[in-house]
Amino acid sequence: MTSIREWLEIYSTDQISLFIGIFVGLLFGALAQQSRFCLRAATVEFWRGQAGGKLAIWLFTFASALMLTQWLIMGQVLDTEDIRQLATTGSISGAIIGGSLFGMGMILARGCASRLLVLAATGNQRALIAGLIVTLVSQASLRGGLSPARQAASSWWTISPEQRNLAQYLPEYSAMIFALLMLLVATYMVRHLKIRTWHWLGAIGVGAVISLGWGLTAWHASWSFDIVAVKSVSFTGPSADTLMGLINSPHIPITFDIGIVMGVFTGALIAALLAGEFKIQGFTEQTGLARYIIGATLMGFGGMLAGGCAVGAGITGGAVLALTAWLALLAMWLSAGITDFLIDR
Repeated sequence: MTSIREWLEIYSTDQISLFIGIFVGLLFGALAQQSRFCLRAATVEFWRGQAGGKLAIWLFTFASALMLTQWLIMGQVLDTEDIRQLATTGSISGAIIGGSLFGMGMILARGCASRLLVLAATGNQRALIAGLIVTLVSQASLRGGLSPARQAASSWWTISPEQRNLAQYLPEYSAMIFALLMLLVATYMVRHLKIRTWHWLGAIGVGAVISLGWGLTAWHASWSFDIVAVKSVSFTGPSADTLMGLINSPHIPITFDIGIVMGVFTGALIAALLAGEFKIQGFTEQTGLARYIIGATLMGFGGMLAGGCAVGAGITGGAVLALTAWLALLAMWLSAGITDFLIDR
């Protein structure tokens, strides 16, 4: 009987990476759309003292991603030496400044990079325009005119790979215990707020998909003869690569990151159509355009400076205990609260 590995050997390394990205993206997009997962909404509820469902949804997602990813590491399925966020030099200044800018931007644009992509798939034209701006600014920050400013800010305070792994500063199993406490808090909130079962189960699924991305890319790297990057869900860099691939080449590049973007959009679209939630929404006098443009610009530059978006740096990087990811996530929460207080309250 032909094994899965033997069957996959008929495809190239890039093709398999693309398939994995599409599969993970489809699951993430569908579950994120149905669970209403959104960091911006969670931070607004938290800083306004409203222990609402959005905060519980985010807690479920982060806790499940952290617990399952650490389980993969402890089971030696995922080797920390293969993870870019732990094996390369990190930037403390980039994490703090970039995370702060990103947090400001997601309040102004009413959604982080992942949420904008999901909303765009449901017919939200505001999210589509803002997402395109995020993508363009991300590309300019990565390789274009804004890259010198990003590189300069990243160089102000750096740490070695050895210093970047938060696990070395913590007692054994502390990450698992912290994730369990988060799950208990979220469960308590669900019971008292009467959150729909599908919403919180979907949130757990979103976190599980992030761990699945880590696990599948690590599995692929373990047997492929070619070098395979071990990674999971992220949006700022992959979205920029997708857009530039569409603009600069007659063929879309075949990578895991491209598969993620394609999969998330398609998964969210299918979920919205099946649930009867697809609806065209445009700009109005109440929503405004200027704040979306400013917010998207801040997110594009901030996300590239921080090393990822609210998902890519905050949850995907946080799940492997990258110190810079936790600092970026903390900066996002703090700056989002301040921006919400100054602008929307």
